[in-house]
Amino acid sequence: MNSFPKQFTRTLVKLVRLQSGRNSFHTKVTYFASTWGSKQRDALKAVKPWAVKNYDVAEDFTMADINIEEVLAPLRARVKEQGDLVRKLKEEKADEIDIKKAVVELKARKKALEDKEVALTSGGKFDRVKMEDTLKRRFFYDQSFALYGGISGLYDYGPVGCAIKANFLQLWRNHFIIEEGMLEIDATMLTPEPVFKASGHVDRFTDFMVKDVKNGECFRADHLLEAHLEKLLGDKKITDALRNEYDTVIAQLDNFSKEELGNLFKKYNVKSPLTNNDLSDPHEFNLMFVTNIGPAGNVVGYLRPETAQGIFVNFKRLLEFNQGRLPFAAAQIGTSFRNEISPRSGLIRVREFQMCEIEHFIDPTDKSHHKFSSITDLNVALFPVNNQMTGKSAQLMTLGDAVKQGIIKSEVVAYFMGRIYQFLIKVGVDPKKFRFRQHLDNEMAHYACDCWDAECKTSYGWVECVGCADRSCYDLSQHAAATKTALTAEKPLPEPKTVDLVEVAPQKGVVGKAFKKEAKVLMEHLAKMSNEEAEALDKTMQEKGEVTLQVNSQSFTLKPEMVTVKRYQKTMHVEEFTPSVIEPSFGVGRILYSTFEHNFKVREGDEQRTYFSLPAAVAPYKCSVLPLSNKAELTDIVKQIATDLTYANISHKVDSGSGSIGRRYARTDEIAIPYGITVDFDSVKEPHTVTLRDRDSMEQVRAPVTDLTAVISDLATGKTTWAEVQSKYPRFEGQEVTK
Repeated sequence: MNSFPKQFTRTLVKLVRLQSGRNSFHTKVTYFASTWGSKQRDALKAVKPWAVKNYDVAEDFTMADINIEEVLAPLRARVKEQGDLVRKLKEEKADEIDIKKAVVELKARKKALEDKEVALTSGGKFDRVKMEDTLKRRFFYDQSFALYGGISGLYDYGPVGCAIKANFLQLWRNHFIIEEGMLEIDATMLTPEPVFKASGHVDRFTDFMVKDVKNGECFRADHLLEAHLEKLLGDKKITDALRNEYDTVIAQLDNFSKEELGNLFKKYNVKSPLTNNDLSDPHEFNLMFVTNIGPAGNVVGYLRPETAQGIFVNFKRLLEFNQGRLPFAAAQIGTSFRNEISPRSGLIRVREFQMCEIEHFIDPTDKSHHKFSSITDLNVALFPVNNQMTGKSAQLMTLGDAVKQGIIKSEVVAYFMGRIYQFLIKVGVDPKKFRFRQHLDNEMAHYACDCWDAECKTSYGWVECVGCADRSCYDLSQHAAATKTALTAEKPLPEPKTVDLVEVAPQKGVVGKAFKKEAKVLMEHLAKMSNEEAEALDKTMQEKGEVTLQVNSQSFTLKPEMVTVKRYQKTMHVEEFTPSVIEPSFGVGRILYSTFEHNFKVREGDEQRTYFSLPAAVAPYKCSVLPLSNKAELTDIVKQIATDLTYANISHKVDSGSGSIGRRYARTDEIAIPYGITVDFDSVKEPHTVTLRDRDSMEQVRAPVTDLTAVISDLATGKTTWAEVQSKYPRFEGQEVTK
C-alpha cells in the first residue's frame, strides 16, 4: 500500500491559501511547518497540520446554526468549475504545465470542500487527547524505547494492543485466506537490490532532501520549496508575472532534478523554516532502509517497504502448487519498513508497520468473479472520480450498480471491495465514517487500470487504510524482463490453431569461436527473438550481408555463416499469457487506529469513565471474571470458571484487585472487554450462578456457571447476540458504583 502522495502536504498549504486569503497565510504556514522536520520538538508537539482545517473551517459554525448544503454549495461549485477546466485542457491537449497547474488547484479546492464537509458533519469535536491518554495509560501501545527518549515512528504494542492485533490478524486470515481459499506465504523481509530495482522501488522511493547546515535538521526539498513559494504568494503586492512563475514552479515540483531544485533554492533564497539557517544542496534520500548482506558487504539489500514482491517472485512456484490453474490468490501477512522523513499521527504514519496483502492473479481478458453475485446488493459509500471532479460527496450505491454503470471497472475489483468492506465493519470500523475513494487519473500509475482506497474518517481527516488496485500485468512483466524468465500462465484454446514461426538458429561452433565467452549472451538473445525481430534480422542480412546487434550494451556483428533463419509451422493447443493482478493491501496500524477512534466512548454523566466498544471478535479478552470478595468460597468458583474458559480457548482476565465492583467494571471497560462475569455470594448456592454483564449497555443477566463457556463463545463468534442472551436468562439489577 502506498504512503501519502507527494501532493498531500502541498494540498494542505494550498487549502490554507484558499480558506484564509493570501494576506493571512504567513502566520499559518509557520503553524503548519512544524511537522516538516526529521526530529521531534517537544515545544511543537501540539502543533498538527490538520489543525488548520479546524481553525479555519469549523470555528464559526454549528449544526444548529446553518444549513450545511448552503455552506457547501459555493465550494462544490468551485470544485466543479476547476474540474471542468481540467477536462477541457486535457481534451484540447493543452501544454502539460498548464494541466498540472490546473490539477494542483483542483486538489486544493477538493481539500477545502472535504475539510469543511468533515467539520460540519462530524457531530462534535472528538477528544483525541483523552483517547490517546487511555491508550497509553492502559498500554495498548506506546513509543518504542521511551526509556531512552523514544524514536519517532516506532511503536511497541503492549499486552492489550498485542492481543487486539493478534485477533485482528486471525480474523483477516479467516475472512480472506480461509474463506477465499488463498495460498499463504511468508517471504523474507530482507530483499536484494535487483528485486526492488526491477519493481521500481529503488527509483520510485527516492526523494530529494536538504539539511539545516547548523543543526542537521532534514527537510524534504520539494515540500520546503513549495511552502516558501506559497509564503511569497501571500504577499498582496506580488505581480501577476511572479504569481504565474511561482504557480508554474509548484506545478512542476515532482519533475525537477537535484540540480534544478538546488538552483531554485538559491534563486528564491530558501532558508530553514524554524531556525532561518542556511540549507545544504539537495541530495537523494531513499525511503527504504538499506543494508549489506553478508560479511563482505558485496550484496546490497533493503528491508522491504511492502510485502507484495515476495509473492511476485514466487509466482511460478505458486502457479505450480495450484496445478497451473488461474485464477488464484496468494496472501501474505508481514512487517514492512519505510524510513519516513517526518513520521507523525501515531500509528498512521510510522517507520515499521504490519501489512496484509493479497495478489489475485487473473486472465487479463476475463475480469469476472464467480462469487460476484454474493456482494452485488451490498450498499457502500463510493466517492468516484466524477463526484470528486464535480464537487459532489460520496454516495451510497450497490456494488452491482457501480459495475453496471462503469464506475467500478470490473467485477473482480468490485468483489474485493465488497469483501474489504465486510471485513472492516467486522473489526469495528463505523460504516458512517467509511468510504471508497477512486484514484484520479494523475494519481494512478501508468500501468494501473482502476484503483480505490478504503478510507476511514478520523480526527486527522480521511485516512487511507486499504488500497484495492488493478495493477494489470506490470509486476510480473518487470520481474520477467529483469530475470529473463517467463512468468506466464497457459489456457486451453477453444480449438487448435496453426501458427507460423520464424527462428534464428545460431551456428554454435562459429559463434563460439567468434565471440568466445560473450557467445552465451548472444545466443540467449537470439533464442528470445520474436517473429518480427527474426524477420527483420533476415532481411538486413540479405540486404547488407551482415547484422549488428546491441545486447546489454555489447555490440555483436553477425555474418551469414553464423546464423540460420528457419521458418516452420506449429499447432498450438494452449495460449500463453502474462496474468494481471488485483491487489488489496491493508495497513494494519491505520485500521486499528481508526477502530480505536470509532469505538472510543465516554459514559453519559461521567466524563472520566471512558471505554472502547470494540467488537468481541477483536477484543483483547472475551470476558473478565470478577469476584465480589476474595473469600475462599468465591475464589474456588472463580478458579473453576477460569479453568473452564481456558479449556474452551476463551481469552479472559481475572480481576480480583482492590476497589469496588463498579471500579473494576470501569477498568475492564477501558481495555474493551465486552463481557464481565461477576461471582457474588449468591454464586455459592447450588446450582452455582453468576451475573453476566454487557459492556456497552451495562445490563446484566444471571446465568448458570455451566452455561458460561458456551454463551461467551457464541457471543464472541457472533453466533448469538446479547439480546438473545437477555431473552434466555433472567435480568439482574445491579448498581455500578465506581467509588
